[in-house]
This record gives sequence, C-alpha cells and structure tokens, in this order.
Amino acid sequence: MSSQSVSARTARSAPPGPPRRKTVKLLAQLFTDRLALMSESAEGYGDVVRIAIGPKAMYLVNHPELAKHVLADNSANYHKGIGLQEARRALGDGLLTSDGETWRAQRRTIQPVFQPKRISRQAAIVASEVDGLVRRLAAHRGPVEILHEMTGLTLGVLGKTLLDAELGGYETLGHSFEAVQDQAMFEAVTLSMVPEWAPLPKQLRFRSARDDLRRIADELVEKRLADPVEGGEDVLSRLIASAGDDVDGARERMRDELITLLLAGHETTASTLGWAFHLIDEHPEVGERLHAEAVEVLGDRLPGHEDLRKLRYTTMVVEEVMRLYPPVWLLPRVAQGDDEIGGYHVPAGSDVVVVPYTLHRHPEFWTDPERFDPGRFDPDNPAGRPRYAYIPFGAGPRFCIGNSLGVMEAVFVLAMASRDLRLRKVPGYQVVPEAMLSLRVRGGLPMTVDARVGRSDEETRPRAA
Repeated sequence: MSSQSVSARTARSAPPGPPRRKTVKLLAQLFTDRLALMSESAEGYGDVVRIAIGPKAMYLVNHPELAKHVLADNSANYHKGIGLQEARRALGDGLLTSDGETWRAQRRTIQPVFQPKRISRQAAIVASEVDGLVRRLAAHRGPVEILHEMTGLTLGVLGKTLLDAELGGYETLGHSFEAVQDQAMFEAVTLSMVPEWAPLPKQLRFRSARDDLRRIADELVEKRLADPVEGGEDVLSRLIASAGDDVDGARERMRDELITLLLAGHETTASTLGWAFHLIDEHPEVGERLHAEAVEVLGDRLPGHEDLRKLRYTTMVVEEVMRLYPPVWLLPRVAQGDDEIGGYHVPAGSDVVVVPYTLHRHPEFWTDPERFDPGRFDPDNPAGRPRYAYIPFGAGPRFCIGNSLGVMEAVFVLAMASRDLRLRKVPGYQVVPEAMLSLRVRGGLPMTVDARVGRSDEETRPRAA
C-alpha cells in the first residue's frame, strides 16, 4: 500500500474512534492507564482508530500491513512523534530522536559497532557480567529488587561491550533516566503546556537528571580523549574519529549520542528481563524447562555465542516475553504529508502511533493472545503469521540497531539464572505495567532468591567454556 496508490480525496474522511463525550475518560486514561486506552480503542473500533483528545487527534494503527506501510513502505513520510519529541529536551538529537540526514549520519557512524561478528565476540564479556550477577543474587539474603539488579547488569554490559568503558561508578544513571522518561510522558500528555521553569517536583527532578546525564556523557568523552584506543571499534572511539579535527565543535553531538545509547542500550533489556522473571514465577513449569535446558546445554560452564542456537527454549521464552510486554510498546510518528492508511485519510501533521502492545495481541494473528505460551515461537512449528505481526524491535529503516546484543544478553541471563537459582516474587506483591518510553514494571519487582538444591557456591562456579 502506498500513500500515492489511492488519492487522499477518495479515502474516507476519518476512521472511527471514541466519541467526544468520552473525552474525560480518555484524558484520565492518557494520564494513568495508556495501555487500557490503546487496547480498548483497538478492540472497540478496529485496526485504524482516531482518538481525539481536546485539540489533538491521534491515529492508532493496529494491523501488520498498515504497520508495514507506516514503518517501512512510506517511512520517509513519518518522523519521530509524541513522547520522543518531548524526550529530545534531555536526549538531544541522538539516534532515538533525530530524523532525516542527521539520523542517517548517526546510524552510519554507529552501525559497525553492532555488526554480527563484533557482537559475537562480545559473548564472553556478557557471560562474565551475567556470572557476576548470578553470584551476587545467590549470596543475597532477603528480598532483592530485581529491576535494580537488571539495570545494573545491562549498564555494565553496555559499558564494556559498546563503549569499552566501566560504568560501575555512575550509580545515578538509572534514576536519571527514570526522571527523563517521567518528564517526557508528562509533557506528552499535557501537550507541553506546563513550562519547564515551573518549580514542580517532577520538573526539578528532570532538570537535575538532565544535568547528571550530560556530565556523565562529557566525562566519558574526556576519559577516552585522554586515553585513546588505537583502532578502537567501540562507540566512543567511532564518535571521536567521526569528529575529525573538530572535537570541540562535535561535543554536543557526541553527548546526545551517548545519552541516547545509554538509555536505549540498557532500559529495553532490563525491562524485558523484569517481565521475564515475573512471568516465569507465574508459570513454574516454564522455569523448570529453562533449568533443564541450561543444565543440558551448558553444564557448569559459561555460555558462548555458539550456545545461542542450542538454547532454543530459552530464546522462545524471551520472544514470548517481548510479545506480551514489548519493551518499546509504542512507535510514535508524525505524518509529514497527507497519507491514506487502511482507506482513511490521515492529514499532514497528524500523530500516528503503531502500538506493538496491541498488535502483539491482535486476535486475528494470535490464538488466545493473553496467554503466556513460549511454544508460539517454536522454530519447528512456524505459525505463518505476517512479518509485521511481531515487531518488538520496531521495523523498517529504524529497526533497533542493538537487537542482537539485547537478545543474547537476555538469553544468557535466563539460562544462567534458571540453572542456578529460583526467583519468586514477594508474596502479595502486585505487578502493574507502566507505559513510559519503555514498558516497565511500576515501582520495581522485589523477589526472593534461592540457590537450587545441590548447587552450592562451589558447584555453581562455572568452569571455562
């Protein structure tokens, strides 16, 4: 389908959507339950929905072919949209928020860092970091906040694999990114009508967080300039090399790139792992299959890149977790010119959102879509569903650049943790999704940790691969 294939004049004037009398409810959901807003709209009005709230109208797209149109076939007509526009105040024009030639130049600079051969060489680093995490968890007494642990892990992996740098000394990173997400969504739902200078607690936290992130990014650049890596293949080295003789003039650009990479590179994987541990706890039989596969494939050693294809069930679990709780739950765009989507006219300037959260639950493409069933992704039994029915990493030219590293990290964590540990949610704790820039567990995930019977500290000490 192309925006040129059918004239906008022949398209129906507007898709269906909630009536104006529901504005108060829609506003409340926009502030407090964005997932319910998207789900109820898709269920009630179909695959293209116009959601009008006040002076704004948002077009929800919820069909694989229509998602393909927006994200791939006519991607040039769609720039980054709601939420990401507001995040630009903290992230600047990094890879996540930029468009056009700026984005293409950034992608060319960073792409080589994510080449499959280079990522495969990082497997030993990832496994070592995960090993350290599993040991810390095994030694812990009492409940542990698992999302905090996952954030620390993913930041550590990101630093060593992509930046060739230690991030252990930057304990404030996780909290600063939370403040950035909170502010971006606050601005999105208030249509940026609250001025930045207003002395609200949320605004004050955001300004402090933005200053903290800029300081950390600048420090990372300065450290690398003081101690360059000859022929370095990491992001820091490539950013500095791309600046040529004008490093001072490129500092703001490098800062934007690093802040964006730090956020996108750790938040999505940490969120996926949090949801994985929640779902495994809800389905003990899945945990037992994960344990059995890890023991069979790995024994007592650390995993290597070649083990990814052998950890089939573990990979299926990761894929099903990302179906139910895609870390990037919303792909917002702004139409640059008039378009036609699903037979409906979409005017230039419209907010158009592809929602993986609802697309991954579309009953036409997923049987019993609310059920957690890793078997959906069994490679021996392909379901034959459309490619764009499952887009946890986005799609089209802006497909997530770090998907391979994120999947490898998640598979290693689930395999090694399931082999050696049992993690259980604190009794009575209610897990509630929070749809921010990423889809995370609201308020954290406290869990108790027990070593598996017969696997003492010495018995769980992996031997060299």
